[in-house]
Amino acid sequence: MLRGNAPVFAPKEESMRFRPYIVLLPLLALILALPGCGYNTMQQQEEAVFRAYADLEASLQRRMDLIPNLVETVKAYASHEKETLTAVVEARAKAGQVKLDPSKLGDPQALASFQAAQGELSSALSRLMVVVERYPDLKANQNFLDLQHQLEGTENRINVARQRYNQAVETFNASIRVFPNSLTNSVLLHLERKEFFKADEAAHAAPKVKF
Repeated sequence: MLRGNAPVFAPKEESMRFRPYIVLLPLLALILALPGCGYNTMQQQEEAVFRAYADLEASLQRRMDLIPNLVETVKAYASHEKETLTAVVEARAKAGQVKLDPSKLGDPQALASFQAAQGELSSALSRLMVVVERYPDLKANQNFLDLQHQLEGTENRINVARQRYNQAVETFNASIRVFPNSLTNSVLLHLERKEFFKADEAAHAAPKVKF
């Protein structure tokens, strides 16, 4: 039906347009009225996951920053250990290229690639510290001792940060699955579960240096 140049919708057509909203609004009201619907809690828990990952990322970056000085110090005493030194430099470069955006924490493949690159760097550093055993003068060098101490402390912080991240992920993943949080999430938030950092003792063990 037309009135002048403007279309006029029949009452039935108007009701059909708004029917989805009429059905959805009571459902949303019911969810939000449920005690402990989890709307705010789940978002806070997801932020806790992001914060824990940021702490882990900061520790990993600290290790990356230490490596150039460490390599140069070792090179001054053991320049012919070219293969080991090159492996560390290359592993550092690869680890720097493999980035993991927080939005990808639910992507198993992205997290596995990131962890593999970091694991290669840890392994290369461990091999370097074994090589150091053959150079008493290097082990006695104060600059090296300071770097070695900082590196061990950083490796320990990485381990702790990884554990805290996994704890935050465990809490978040459980939260979005329990009722009524699961209902709130499926209708309103659509938050996705996050992936854990897998245990990899060989790659992530702190370098051991015996004096």
